[in-house]
Amino acid sequence: MLTTDPAAGRTAADQDALRRSRLAALSTSGVSDALDKLGIPGQALGIAPLDRTFRLVGRAWTLRYGPVGEDRGTVGDYIDDLGEGDVVVLDNQGRLDATVWGDLLTTTAHGRHVAGTVIDGVCRDVDRSLTLGYPIFSRGNWMRTGKDRVRVEAVQVPVSVGGIRVEPGDLLLGDGDGLVAIPAARADEVLDAAEEIERAEQAIREAVEAGSSLRDARTRFRYHDLQHHEGGTR
Repeated sequence: MLTTDPAAGRTAADQDALRRSRLAALSTSGVSDALDKLGIPGQALGIAPLDRTFRLVGRAWTLRYGPVGEDRGTVGDYIDDLGEGDVVVLDNQGRLDATVWGDLLTTTAHGRHVAGTVIDGVCRDVDRSLTLGYPIFSRGNWMRTGKDRVRVEAVQVPVSVGGIRVEPGDLLLGDGDGLVAIPAARADEVLDAAEEIERAEQAIREAVEAGSSLRDARTRFRYHDLQHHEGGTR
């Protein structure tokens, strides 16, 4: 049953849709600067889109893999339970020698309007992703299957992706520059800061195009303070 925020007069679903809409209008660079300003580690190192035009916006649905033991293991049949607005986040511990995502998962996810897939590891069957325009962010691609090499350890738990912690429900944004994650509890704070930063940078661009020097435009719009965090960056 949906809850309503009396102050805003919006359901939880409405608020979530609004946050995702605001995030979709931003860049990972702007969000990254906002995370730095607020002292939040959220930039996923080494995680990149298969195609630089891919964009990804949604809520994290997480799964953690581990190596097989005496059993054969499983890569999981979870995809039928996901839908629009979900981002599949697979923590395969950065493995590059065994994939945990391929053609069948891409086809199913695309049909279910899943927002995209993030892998701390590799994928395969990249042509399907590129043909469908289904966004995958990973450490690369290789053809060797993860079947009988990995096993599902846990679902909907905190995971590690690109050296950062991602929890179920966290907001994710991906573009040609990479991937950032926003803790759900601080989403509004980060969005506010990122919007302020991107407005200021747009004003600087417009000032330069109108004839101002970059030095003067940066000073006028306090460029060097935009992402500054008193505690320093991580």
